Amino acid sequence: MKTILHDNVTTREGELYFSNVKVTDIIKDYGTPIFLLDENKIREHINEYKSAMKEYFGEGSMPLYASKACSFKELYRVVKSEGVGTDIVSPGELYTAVAAGFDMSKAFFHGNNKTDRDIEFAMDSGLGYFVVDGLEELDAIEKIALRKGIKQKILLRITPGIDPHTHKKISTGGVDSKFGSAIATGLAEKMVKESLKRYAVVLKGFHCHIGSQIFEVDPFIDAVEIMTEFIADMKSKFDFVADVLNLGGGFGVRYKECDPIISYTENIKAIGAKLDEQCKALNIKKPVIYLEPGRSLVADAGMTVYEVGSVKSIEGIKNYVSIDGGMTDNPRYTLYQSPYTVISVNKPEAACDFKCTIAGRCCESGDIIQEDVMLPKVERGDLIAVLVTGAYNYSMSSNYNRIPRAPVVMVYNGTPRLAVRRESYEDLILNDM
Repeated sequence: MKTILHDNVTTREGELYFSNVKVTDIIKDYGTPIFLLDENKIREHINEYKSAMKEYFGEGSMPLYASKACSFKELYRVVKSEGVGTDIVSPGELYTAVAAGFDMSKAFFHGNNKTDRDIEFAMDSGLGYFVVDGLEELDAIEKIALRKGIKQKILLRITPGIDPHTHKKISTGGVDSKFGSAIATGLAEKMVKESLKRYAVVLKGFHCHIGSQIFEVDPFIDAVEIMTEFIADMKSKFDFVADVLNLGGGFGVRYKECDPIISYTENIKAIGAKLDEQCKALNIKKPVIYLEPGRSLVADAGMTVYEVGSVKSIEGIKNYVSIDGGMTDNPRYTLYQSPYTVISVNKPEAACDFKCTIAGRCCESGDIIQEDVMLPKVERGDLIAVLVTGAYNYSMSSNYNRIPRAPVVMVYNGTPRLAVRRESYEDLILNDM
């Protein structure tokens, strides 16, 4: 048996297996393109976070699944069954979580522009916390909570001013970010002062998120230092003791063999050690710690399978392998030039001596999944797989060119099941008048 990048993708006797199920058998039942998700792998990651956070952060600390990475009802059910929370960033994600029976007291609502309708819907759904992004939102939450006669728990999103050296589009901790209130400008302190004046809002602590796909632990250590100093400063100035510190997400995931292998447990251990050191030095109570893993829970649990439609060779220049999916199910290469590992399903153990670009079916020259891929020579009807597509693939999929979205099949203990059905052409015109 040969493992390809991650231990849930293997080859045996010339066949490709995903989570111990032969991929060609899944395709016979469900067709292509298709998103596959390994439920065992997702649960394994959740439990690594739970165990490490309990040991190194203390009781009460837990992961909150960042559901923007991948959101559908069955996935919320899996997260719920593991007893952890979720962070949501839209009323659509909130609606999906509610429909799945998620415990909304463990839900945290993010976003830089929550409408009054969003806020009211969240309160009516029993939301645990709003992560407040600015003063106008704070005013709106106070006004609506007063009208409803409730006291609403909040965290303030704080911008610590850290550059983790990731892609600009996934870096969120800088002073100039559209998210949160910066410490450096004095806005964060103003938000604390204003929050403590409110009657129907209960400030419980702070949130920060410095970015995504970060392989080094140092930026998180820096975030702990800055945020605990801010907590101590707010205690000194306003006698406010933060019960909660949410450090966001951002741990990196291996998309290619060249990416480093990291241990989430070791990262959490290092963060916990810094947290203990800072709390002792600053004489502050150790807050309950939340983390918001999204990509690191679901990315390597995913794989997308396509059927090859054509192979076009431009002699001396480039070879194109066109597939029955594309930017409608994975726009990340177009957006970020995101790297992926691409393999043959039919010939996973054959020599990879054919250099090609994987092109999608959309009427866009930029509809590319990956360039300079080495595969065995493929032909019409062959299958190829793109690995580590559990995060920001299904959740970012679209109907551009009126292409129906692909289904999601989850595999648990060797048994595939349909979690999201394939969209039909009738679905495409469902809202048309």
